[in-house]
Order: sequence, then C-alpha cells, then structure tokens
Amino acid sequence: MMNRPLLALLLALVVQGCASVTTLNAAKPGAPIIYSGTRLDWYSLKGGCCPMDRFGVEPPRYPGLDLPASALLDTLLLPFAVAAELGVNLGVSGGY
Repeated sequence: MMNRPLLALLLALVVQGCASVTTLNAAKPGAPIIYSGTRLDWYSLKGGCCPMDRFGVEPPRYPGLDLPASALLDTLLLPFAVAAELGVNLGVSGGY
C-alpha cells in the first residue's frame, strides 16, 4: 500500500493537468464556468479548433482519460460555478 506523502504527490501531479482546475485558474473573460473542465475535454475530443480562444487554456494531453475526473470535480464545484455565473460573491478567492 502507498504511503500518504507519495499518494499526495501523485494526486497533486494528476490534478495539475486536470481540465477543471486549469480552466478555473485561467479566469478568461467570457469563458464557460459551469462544467468548464468537462466542456474543454469534450471540445477537445470532438476536434475543437481553438481551445485557447474559447477556454483560455490548452486541453489536457489525454482528454478522454481526464473526462471522468473533470466531470466529478465539476459536479462537486457546481454550486460555486453557478454562484459565479450569477454574479454572487461568496468571498472565495484563489488561483494565480
């Protein structure tokens, strides 16, 4: 069984490439917020031409592999995404 520090390091490396995390950190004006990572993965899988113009970031290297994790994370973050879309200030900050 893996020890906790190794598991935490592995998780941190995986999350850095997660489409949900990268799209929310991009903070591109006009970019989708609700299910942004899932939408970026799907856009990439369907051959979308310009992810930088639409989402502000490049898609992950393996969007099909990232899609289930992004869908889960986007679902967990849905209340915050809806609040942000509606312009409700929750006092939450982060990103770069």
